[in-house]
Amino acid sequence: MTQQPEQADPLVFQRHRSLLFSVAYRILGSAADAEDAVQDAWIKWSAADRSQVADPRAYLARIVSNLALERLRSTRNKRETYVGPWLPEPILTGAENAGGIGSTGNTGNAWSAATADAADTVVNAESVSMAMLVVLETLSPLERAVFVLKEVFGFSHAEIAETVERSEAAVRQAAHRAREHVRAGRPRFPADRSRQREVTERFLAAATGGDVNALMELLSPDVTLWTDGGGKVRQALRPVVGAQTVAAWFAAIGTVSYQGVEPTDMHAELVEINGAPGLLFSAPGRPVATVTFDFDADGSITAVHNVANPDKLRAVAEGTTHDVRVR
Repeated sequence: MTQQPEQADPLVFQRHRSLLFSVAYRILGSAADAEDAVQDAWIKWSAADRSQVADPRAYLARIVSNLALERLRSTRNKRETYVGPWLPEPILTGAENAGGIGSTGNTGNAWSAATADAADTVVNAESVSMAMLVVLETLSPLERAVFVLKEVFGFSHAEIAETVERSEAAVRQAAHRAREHVRAGRPRFPADRSRQREVTERFLAAATGGDVNALMELLSPDVTLWTDGGGKVRQALRPVVGAQTVAAWFAAIGTVSYQGVEPTDMHAELVEINGAPGLLFSAPGRPVATVTFDFDADGSITAVHNVANPDKLRAVAEGTTHDVRVR
């Protein structure tokens, strides 16, 4: 029996909305821009001749990929003139708080098979981690889109070529360059998740207690702290390097005011951010900063990403938990 296309129903789009956000967010590194891309995809979907669409899920994914790529190109100049380091916009994740976003039935094509396989591996958390998004930021827009579509969501080279309006040969070359760059830039043997959570909990206790020595024990000697205030709040405009300096930075949080918030008014908690344990610092009624970590194989912290730009904390402030699985 021939499978009938889904009917022109808003529920069809809603069923795949979380998948579309997952694609757009990985390409853009911004929750706000990803939501805009999803909204634009809805407009295009509403105007499309859906009687000709046999697979709405794949069709919508291609639409939002192209929209995200266009948006990434248009925002590239803004990121190049950004005040201080530019870090991805953090999102809250975690299956315990999410509603199974993006997990839809098998449509019987290569897209579905690839994403079903990927969903059972750690690629989901890794592909949305701060470490990965930071590496992806160093790619060209085309390389980034191709990497996300191929390595995370299982698009074929031919499907990607159609989406990005390039030849299949050009897409293969971009995929190869992106893989090599990502392989060189991301941690090769990160600590397991239980070790990451343990170290994050110890870091939280040491930072809120102002314990420099305890922090030093958790940090790699050449650890690097990246702080993103975007010129909106006071942060370091250059990377802070070295265990002693980074430990002193965070130990001060428990003893002096931070972003105008007194220590007695600061609340710190362990949450899941971008698929990994992280820290959320809050003042009454608003988030102040998120902190995420890169680890080596032994569980030592090799990099710290501190996002304090209030414009980038809107998704966290809304309290929305995103399930960024690939299906």
